[in-house]
Amino acid sequence: MIAFKGRVGVLGATSIVGEYLLPLLVEEGWDVAAFSREAQYIKQPVKDCPVTWQQLAKSKFPDTSDVHQTGKQINFWISLAPIVVLPEYFTLLLACGARHIVAVSSTSRFTKDNSSDPEEKKLAGNIAENEERLAEWAKKEKITFTILRPTLIYGLGRDKNISVIAAFIRRFAFFTVFGAARGLRHPVHAQDVASACAAALSASAAINRCYNISGGEIITYQEMVCRIFSALGRKPRFVKFPFWLFRAAIFILRIFPPFRHWSAAMAERMNQDLIFDHEDAKRDFGFSPRPFLPARDDL
Repeated sequence: MIAFKGRVGVLGATSIVGEYLLPLLVEEGWDVAAFSREAQYIKQPVKDCPVTWQQLAKSKFPDTSDVHQTGKQINFWISLAPIVVLPEYFTLLLACGARHIVAVSSTSRFTKDNSSDPEEKKLAGNIAENEERLAEWAKKEKITFTILRPTLIYGLGRDKNISVIAAFIRRFAFFTVFGAARGLRHPVHAQDVASACAAALSASAAINRCYNISGGEIITYQEMVCRIFSALGRKPRFVKFPFWLFRAAIFILRIFPPFRHWSAAMAERMNQDLIFDHEDAKRDFGFSPRPFLPARDDL
């Protein structure tokens, strides 16, 4: 029989990480309260996963009457929502009796800090600012926290990085690169991020600390794309563009919905090493990610 661990609230529960995290938490003995802004997810919950769903109102403050009437406070939290919006829920967390929160951030805080794209640079600054806001708020309210910063997350064909590359390959049967595309990468599967969240929730060594969460192997950008070709059952075909032509191509590609967030700065990063050591996470809560061998279902 699985020992009951307590009640945990999950913000951003309908994300790709959330789809793996909810059943994992239930399996480990948690009573899970999942929060989403999307009504359809409340009506059609994750199959065979007994969690309590609650819709976040447009005011970003859901009905907490259940918490007060039944005494079912939510002391533990995992936030999968973008960390830039997490402060909007501080009032909710306090109302529910939060004592500890695991928040997922991003290594974009570092990789996009010097981006040539002003919007990317602004995003990096916002991530850093809101990580600090979380730490300051937690200290003030006597709440403990753990911040996890994943690298390129992939899985279920719903991410904004690997699956978008796969979408490009499906549409055009080739992939464009700038230069040699030899920058190093550490893609991490969404299921491994979910496992890290669950492990950090109960790890005393992880209290009030931040961790980089990367994949199980380091590969070049070009090799990463080659493995995506392989997962799709296609032979790798690359077209090398000069940077000025790549910028023009990006401008056209952004017409298509899957590629709207692409920018020329992405081309620049193809030759930059974006790797992050996860040894601290391995030591403190047993993080052990898989190598990058995507299956078709991941794309």
